[in-house]
Amino acid sequence: MKTTRLREVPVEEAVGLRLAHDLTQIIPGQFKGRLFRKGHVITEEDIPKLLDIGKAHIYVLELGEGDLHEDDAALRLARALAGDDVAFGEPAEGKVTLKAQRIGLAAVDEAFVRSVNEIGDIALATVRKDALLRPGESIAAVRAIPLVIEERKIAAAEALAAEWRARHGGGPLSVRPLRSVRAGLLVTGSEVYSGRIRDRFGPVVRAKLEALGSEVAEQRFAPDDRQQIVTEIHYLLEQGYDMILVTGGMSVDPDDRTPGAIREAGADIVSYGTPMLPGSMLLVGYLGDVPILGLPGCVMHDPYTSFDVLLPRILAGDRITRDTIAGMGYGGLYHG
Repeated sequence: MKTTRLREVPVEEAVGLRLAHDLTQIIPGQFKGRLFRKGHVITEEDIPKLLDIGKAHIYVLELGEGDLHEDDAALRLARALAGDDVAFGEPAEGKVTLKAQRIGLAAVDEAFVRSVNEIGDIALATVRKDALLRPGESIAAVRAIPLVIEERKIAAAEALAAEWRARHGGGPLSVRPLRSVRAGLLVTGSEVYSGRIRDRFGPVVRAKLEALGSEVAEQRFAPDDRQQIVTEIHYLLEQGYDMILVTGGMSVDPDDRTPGAIREAGADIVSYGTPMLPGSMLLVGYLGDVPILGLPGCVMHDPYTSFDVLLPRILAGDRITRDTIAGMGYGGLYHG
């Protein structure tokens, strides 16, 4: 039985031979990347470059039976893992990166990732489940850790992926698409309603929805009057909008009427408050199947809040539950 052999050759004697693996160049503070690709045929001109990166020898790889080169192994893993709207390219330094092809949420199962990594000699690193991805952003990267890996280990990972496909109808790593919705926006506050101060909520909320492929179809205003807020909520519901967003008046100040008005409008309140900062005073409810959110002031001035977590989930078709809200506490302290 032929065994894998890595033959060492001095660079001065390597002209005409093929590299067994990628070679990386590191220039501190300037560059880190592949200098030569696996399979590159060494020329006389390459020798100074090899010596510059500390390579006095190169290695010629002769694979044994049942063994795979790291690049071939990584490609097989990527093919097995990629699901809907996920693409990948050629290996680089033994690694293949899988990337989103559309905007959406990362569909990643933690238990599956763990099971692949438990095989040994395989590294599968992913983003967290439901992370928002835009086209070209990475959902995962995979590699075989040694230069040469036993083929049976890659086959074991492929078998796990095939079992996943049989159960779920798609690849283990995929992107959940976002719906395009038309939202009704109600800005509350007597100071805005009277024109005393300029509305700052509207432009921010519009920008957040548009960035995800949705729109604010209509914006209305109401003073700090519970009954008028209720009336405006009912109006927006009657227009058939897919979502209703109510801004302002979400604190514990007695003058803030929005939470009570949303409840009085008939909403089934999932949660008033989230274990996330900023955004702990956000309210989530439903008027039938129409989500209604009460947005606190932080949405207007903080770049990332609980609204930025829940909005993509709603656009992906998830119904927000108490369990969803409770899970936001882990990783819910924004420190950007």
